[in-house]
Amino acid sequence: MDKLSKLLDVEELDSNLFRSRQHVENYRKILFGGQVLGQALMAATRTVEDRLPHSLHAYFLRPGSSEMPVIYDVDPIRDGGSFTTRRVVAKQRGRAIFNMSASFQIREPGFDHQCDRPTGDIPAPESLKSTQQLAEEAGLNTPQHDQRRYMVDFRPVDPESHYDNKVHPPHSMMWLRVEGELGDDPVEHRCALSYASDMGLLGTSLQPHPTSLFDPHIMPASLDHAMWFHRDFRADEWLLYVTDSPSASGARGYCRGQVFTRDGVLVASTTQEGLIRKI
Repeated sequence: MDKLSKLLDVEELDSNLFRSRQHVENYRKILFGGQVLGQALMAATRTVEDRLPHSLHAYFLRPGSSEMPVIYDVDPIRDGGSFTTRRVVAKQRGRAIFNMSASFQIREPGFDHQCDRPTGDIPAPESLKSTQQLAEEAGLNTPQHDQRRYMVDFRPVDPESHYDNKVHPPHSMMWLRVEGELGDDPVEHRCALSYASDMGLLGTSLQPHPTSLFDPHIMPASLDHAMWFHRDFRADEWLLYVTDSPSASGARGYCRGQVFTRDGVLVASTTQEGLIRKI
């Protein structure tokens, strides 16, 4: 795959029924949650005309396998005058592994405001090292730490908090950009950001604790994921992903994220609760 658009593409099998064409290689052969999220949104958009997704709410029900295709069954629940609703169930071996509700809206003018991007001296992405470079410098050269397969360039503003097992405040910032140039369809960019938003979010909930997602004694897994798209953007241009974790309890971490363009425009928000079980 020379770019993410090939991964996000889905094959139409029948009316409202789709199948994945590609998958992200995974050393544990477990399906990457962001892949299902992005492909499910793409499948839903294939059943909608002249409207863009503005929100999605999803649950990860069972671990999926990266060794077989995923079937996406789209339920066209409602087509209204301004909003359209779709429900998607992702299946493997006849069982649901994921479900999602997504809402679409026509373009229309309205009130407009946003919160400010964090202030302070935020390094430019060109001055930072990617997660792939950081892993290699730390001697993490196993398939588990190979970031290239995701086709997204992630550059943490605070590199130490990404890999070490020290205690850090429960907030983080990183630059991200899809590798390779995407087309001009805004749907493709929203699906790509959905895919990428599943990376780097849950790890924020472990920063106040002496561990990380790379600790072999931690079992991490996304449980649910919600996302709102506020404004247009390009996922193949640098975006600042600002995350925090207000709470962790019951072997679950709750995280929030905001996505800003390089010039400070808020384009998307996301929340996630994930399993952070200590083995």
